[in-house]
Amino acid sequence: MKKAEPYSNRIDLLQGTLDMLILQTLQWGPMHGYGIAQAIHIKSTEALKVETGSLYPALHRLERQKWVKSEWDLTDSKQRAKFYRITPKGKEQLSSELGRWRHMVRAIGAVLETGKESS
Repeated sequence: MKKAEPYSNRIDLLQGTLDMLILQTLQWGPMHGYGIAQAIHIKSTEALKVETGSLYPALHRLERQKWVKSEWDLTDSKQRAKFYRITPKGKEQLSSELGRWRHMVRAIGAVLETGKESS
């Protein structure tokens, strides 16, 4: 397995993290935007809240990258909504983002652990 590329800047980190959360959520099945936001909120034990001002631009970006595909359908309450599903290319991207994320977590953990040794 190749080494994960680091995030090049703060925007890459933030967008990459949101993209990863959305793609992971869509691994559980197709969802509309509100459902994605709710799933992230609930699965994070209510620690993360994705606002619509961030969610929909991210979904449009993911769709342009062909990492997600959308289609109109009816919700359980019979309202028309755009449902998103992860594509095979999106699954590859999720795997890549998870690698980068794990690398970042290990790097931060190493810095925090180094601080403990000198205390």
